Amino acid sequence: MGEATARTLEGRTAAPPPSEERADRPPAEGAAARKAGLRGLRSPRRPRLWFEVLLIAVSYWVYSLVRNAVPEQRAAALRNADWIWRAEHTLHIAVESSINHAVNSVTWLIVGMNYYYATLHFVLTIGVLVWLYRWHPGRYAAGRLALFATTGVALLGYYLFPLAPPRLMSGEHFVDTVVVHHTWGSMASGNLADMSNQYAAMPSMHIGWSTWCGVIIAMVARPVWAKVLGLLYPLATLVVIVATANHFWLDAVGGLLCLSFGFAVSFLWFRATPGRLERHVA
Repeated sequence: MGEATARTLEGRTAAPPPSEERADRPPAEGAAARKAGLRGLRSPRRPRLWFEVLLIAVSYWVYSLVRNAVPEQRAAALRNADWIWRAEHTLHIAVESSINHAVNSVTWLIVGMNYYYATLHFVLTIGVLVWLYRWHPGRYAAGRLALFATTGVALLGYYLFPLAPPRLMSGEHFVDTVVVHHTWGSMASGNLADMSNQYAAMPSMHIGWSTWCGVIIAMVARPVWAKVLGLLYPLATLVVIVATANHFWLDAVGGLLCLSFGFAVSFLWFRATPGRLERHVA
């Protein structure tokens, strides 16, 4: 009995305390643990409905608040619009006025475009988010991050480069189709003008968001017809924003640059495009 007790005490005395074990752990083990933790953060998780609804609502509220808080620098915005217009003439792509007048002559077409401009921008973007959440939860987080990063960097454009849309330029004879046809196709026209910053035209988030929808659909959807429709959506949006005199061609280029940044951020975080991730998560 005494010998057993002595051996037990000897063993306990010989064993190093837990703190010493942790101190003696090789640095490689700690680095591996940190990498594993980072991989865990980067791994897609099943989204939670209440959190996603709250996140999207708060994010859009903040986006609208910041966008509308940008000082409406009318003189600078008009100077920038003149610069853009001259640059497009130099590039021989300044055909917005011709398109605006041609489409405006077909009443049913331009009225439809006004409502397209006002509604699909939000409806389809939310629809694609819901579609990802419901049927492709493993790809949802990567798609959402790309959209949020795109929208966030666009705010820098509104601050750094105030730009008046073509319909507000003087002397170029653009038609404000919302005012002329008495529709509610733009928050920056008519009675709603005071609720939105009229000089936040660069970059165009109509193009940024619609192209995000198109790319996500083309990556994730299986039917070929769905992929084709997804890719046609941003092209139709491009025609609409020009025909309604809400944007220049180069505003669309700005929107695409923001979208490229958004997808780059998503790729760097998840190490894959949304289409390469697993459809479902454990």
